[in-house]
Amino acid sequence: MSDDTPPSARAGFLRRRRAAPPSAPPASPPPADPVEVPVGLRIATAYGWRFLVLAAVAAVIVWLVIQFKLLVIPIFVATLLTALLFPFFSWMLRHRVPRVLAVVVSVLGTLAIVTGLVWLVVWQISRQAEEVRARAAESIAGLRTFLIDGGLVTAQQLDDLLAGGLQLVEEQADLLLNGALAVGSTVGHVAAGALVALFVLLCFLLDGAGIWRWTLRLFPRAARPAVDAAARNGWTTLINYARTQIIVATIDAIGIGIGAFALGVPLAIPIAVLVFLGAFVPFVGAIVTGALAVVIALAYNGIWIGVAMLAVVLLVQQVESHILQPLLMGSAVKVHPLAVVLVVAGGSMVGGIAGALFAVPVAAFVNVVAVTLSSGSWRTGAEVRSADLIWSTVPKSLGRGDEDDHRKART
Repeated sequence: MSDDTPPSARAGFLRRRRAAPPSAPPASPPPADPVEVPVGLRIATAYGWRFLVLAAVAAVIVWLVIQFKLLVIPIFVATLLTALLFPFFSWMLRHRVPRVLAVVVSVLGTLAIVTGLVWLVVWQISRQAEEVRARAAESIAGLRTFLIDGGLVTAQQLDDLLAGGLQLVEEQADLLLNGALAVGSTVGHVAAGALVALFVLLCFLLDGAGIWRWTLRLFPRAARPAVDAAARNGWTTLINYARTQIIVATIDAIGIGIGAFALGVPLAIPIAVLVFLGAFVPFVGAIVTGALAVVIALAYNGIWIGVAMLAVVLLVQQVESHILQPLLMGSAVKVHPLAVVLVVAGGSMVGGIAGALFAVPVAAFVNVVAVTLSSGSWRTGAEVRSADLIWSTVPKSLGRGDEDDHRKART
């Protein structure tokens, strides 16, 4: 049987057979997600667990600081004192004063100033204690007469309140005794902390650069340049912070102290010292110590002298913040008062008085370090933008001495 199909027809048939391969079975649809999570919730969850990790790390750090507060607080005090003494200390080194002699002069000068202030406070309190006590008794008697004559309370009610207060003191005698013993132990802790702070201060001044080089080796080699640049920027901020605060404290203390002396307010020197110390708690300390000066003037000298003391406090603070500080430091402090209040309040809640004192410098240091690392300025050496900082201390002009100080801070 012969095949009469032409060859061309057979080739076309074969081509059609090859061109139509068997079709693949249709792909089954992917299984549906039984729980469809919105994209926004996924993003919020990703941020949430990272935030929880950071919060846990911060909580552990705060817990460790509280547990070792007897060691951490002296180190913080020594660090701030080092930042405060560093300009004068580096000036002596620049003028070829031996390092050991510069350390001795810096430390002994600081101790002499502190001792002198304490002696003045004790001297004036010892001289005016009896007078202040007598005047306070007169003020209390006058207040009693005013309340009774004004019909606000009766004599029997005041006597009952006084008797209740005495009874409360008697009932809490054991608690007060325990508190007195606690104060005794606190005095011992303060003395031990002062010795630790003095020793750490000596070490920082004698070999601060060597201590930092050893500390830097604790970090991975690849991270050392970034850590070094961030820490040096933070140290510069601490130096400028200490310089700014010492200027503010001195201006406030001298102005308010002279005003209290001129108005005849007692304990003018202790008031000035308290104002000086309170100024190291930014914004909040000036308000508290100024209010204390007004209360003393009001209780001792009467309402009109109290009003005059309030005017002196407000005038000194306004002149310091709007005239003298811009002249001396230019745009030295670029920080919103809300940030200061929140930081100080948080620090006092965590660490009491010490927390309020160190809250702002610690926040400023951490902020500068974080911005330096996140912005990548440690790679280029560019300055950190002041708009990104919670605390920016920039002197009005840098003289030759200040430039040398900053160069030595980086060596």
